[in-house]
Amino acid sequence: MPDYPINDPLHSALFTDLYELTMGQAYDAEPMAASAVFELFYRKMPSTRRYIMAAGLEDVLNYLEAFSVTESDIEYLAEQKLFTKKYLDQLRGLRFTGDVFAVPEGTLVFPNEPLIQVVAPIGLAQIVETFVLNQIHFQSVAAAKAARIVRAAEGRMVVDFGSRRAHGVDAALKVARVSYLAGAAGTSLVLAGKRYGIPIFGTMAHSYIQAHDDETEAFRQFATIHPQTTLLVDTYDTLEGVRKVIDLSRRMGADFQVRAIRLDSGDLADLARSARTMLDESGLGDVRIFASSGLDEYEIQELVRRGAPIDAFGVGTSLAVSDDAPALDMAYKLVEYAGRPRMKLSMKKVLYPGRKQFFRETASGKMVRDTLARADESLPGEPQLIPVMRGGERVCENCASLAEAREHARRELDRLPDQYHRLERDGDAYPVAISEGLARDLDSIRNSLERSTARAAADRVR
Repeated sequence: MPDYPINDPLHSALFTDLYELTMGQAYDAEPMAASAVFELFYRKMPSTRRYIMAAGLEDVLNYLEAFSVTESDIEYLAEQKLFTKKYLDQLRGLRFTGDVFAVPEGTLVFPNEPLIQVVAPIGLAQIVETFVLNQIHFQSVAAAKAARIVRAAEGRMVVDFGSRRAHGVDAALKVARVSYLAGAAGTSLVLAGKRYGIPIFGTMAHSYIQAHDDETEAFRQFATIHPQTTLLVDTYDTLEGVRKVIDLSRRMGADFQVRAIRLDSGDLADLARSARTMLDESGLGDVRIFASSGLDEYEIQELVRRGAPIDAFGVGTSLAVSDDAPALDMAYKLVEYAGRPRMKLSMKKVLYPGRKQFFRETASGKMVRDTLARADESLPGEPQLIPVMRGGERVCENCASLAEAREHARRELDRLPDQYHRLERDGDAYPVAISEGLARDLDSIRNSLERSTARAAADRVR
């Protein structure tokens, strides 16, 4: 079982919108208890994205495994005067007993492709919507941002520095996790290191330097206590700070084992070149240069293009809040109930009917196109949705560790053609086709609904 306290609000059955429960009571009263299929997908790609990376599945499975409605939950709901005793009695001790199909974490996904399918009695599938959307949406947005940043660094190390600017504790933890999933080297957040087993990194803050009367003495003390450290050199004057590090290396001799210097302000490319020259000429070629200071993928790409001799990047706010594309038009929608396909035709929100699968074709090790299809169709390519939970229990042969998911994400990014890695907004979108079977189903149900609407209008006229 996952390691979290039993009263963790993010693992409470009441992490749900009120209308999920009011609909649940209505389903119960009618009664409607047949199996439903809900699919989670996003409709439109943000203008600054070419792909989204699926993430958050581990948290969803943890939640569904531990899902239960407690006595205190029942007491609170009773106080709202909205629910019958019969419905509350039905909720008491409710567990998740459904099936879940999903793409593995780290899979690249495109508009209208299901990231998750939940198959369960309709009232139960409805209650878990809020949590499933909350976790998959945020983590997939963050994972895509992290993947872009890592790609822009072109092999240079990237570290998550975003916890202090993240939108809450849960967000900070999840950004650290999915950054590692997407290829970052690790995080500065210690709790994320403990919880997820990912590497943690730390340098020093300006406050440590400011607290000392002399910058060189601050460097000496810190380097003595933490020999393999990174020294922050821009508190007062960046290049003067580098000179003091060089002087310190001469004074400490063999005891000087500083691993890197960190630049955190100014023209990072010019400062890195000057610092690299100074370090090399002083025999400190092994001392690396670490850069931070409000970086994002665009600035990192520009630094790399300018040939800045920077070995690693710390990325904070931009990563933590995915500032250029913080949200997706992601939805969790009913596509099948009681064995019959369901759809909606709202303007600009057409929902393809029925349970689906999508297939990914590759050639010469690169992705070529995807095809969204009915679940019972067999098409060229590899099916992407796999069973991850049966009857409320994980399908263990499909359980992936974070390390395995990270490797899967790396393979996915390697398979994506270069034109879809570009940060620039121009260019074609990755092709996603609709199968003939799915197109026929859409036309058939649309025509049926239109005939129904016409008959109702005629009846009103009569």
